[in-house]
Amino acid sequence: MDKAKLGRTGLEVTKLSYGAMEIRGPRVWSGRPVEDADAGIILNTVLDAGINLIDTSYDYGRSEELIGRFISHRRDEFILATKCGCCVTDRGDHDETSHIWTRDNLLHNIETSLTRMKTDYVDVLQLHGPTVQQAEEGALVDVLKEIQASGKARYIGVSSYLPNLPPFVDWGTFDTFQLPYSALEREHEDWVTKAAATGAGIIVRGGVGQGEPGIGRGSEDRWSAWEQAKLDDLLAHGEQRTGFLLRFTLSHPSMTTTIVGTKNPAHLAENLRYAELGPLPSDVYEEAKMRLDAIGRTAIEV
Repeated sequence: MDKAKLGRTGLEVTKLSYGAMEIRGPRVWSGRPVEDADAGIILNTVLDAGINLIDTSYDYGRSEELIGRFISHRRDEFILATKCGCCVTDRGDHDETSHIWTRDNLLHNIETSLTRMKTDYVDVLQLHGPTVQQAEEGALVDVLKEIQASGKARYIGVSSYLPNLPPFVDWGTFDTFQLPYSALEREHEDWVTKAAATGAGIIVRGGVGQGEPGIGRGSEDRWSAWEQAKLDDLLAHGEQRTGFLLRFTLSHPSMTTTIVGTKNPAHLAENLRYAELGPLPSDVYEEAKMRLDAIGRTAIEV
């Protein structure tokens, strides 16, 4: 599988990475049940396939715990990214997630994450979606740098989105940005380019539109854009919609890697097959963007 440098980190990451939110379990955000053994199978299958970046978060249910249980012994085979600023509250039949943007909570998050994942460090520690005001008032970049100086995180990043994103890009302090982007969600298309121009690596989330409704977490509204733009006309023979979307995301010249989550080895194999095909042919890519522009699914200018 193709690799790319994750910006100024210099880390060589596979263009397809694994989103471990899919093994969070049912207590968080209506996740689907997952047997421990099945979590172990998918995590090891990910590594066996050569994928070398795994993305998780303190508030992704049992995700970090399962990573620690099943692949901590293979720690030298993968780059590990997690997120902080999170808080999880037991509400009986489910867990409620929120954020506390303080130094104490970020330090608690990293210590807990390292313990769960049975590792001494994470490669990338990302703020999990703060506003600019929250980041400034909590001096969160200073806290990330403190954690980095301790050796518990090699690089620092932020998982963000508009309208919070522009100041974070302008600061030039983050080594990575995790941004939502796909053919069905193009708002950040030009911001991917601008963020990458700071020297940061770009981790794309939602690169396959979160899956089709009824199969994944994709919304009917988002997928209606596919129908309106008549993107089925652009599919190669036998090509799946999500495969086309993945290749569309991989076609963005400034993205580094795109997170795709699944707990199904067959779905993983399908994602790998399309990722190995690489970007779309340039004429197909441009035609898809033109059709999406025509229905108003376009980039927001930087």
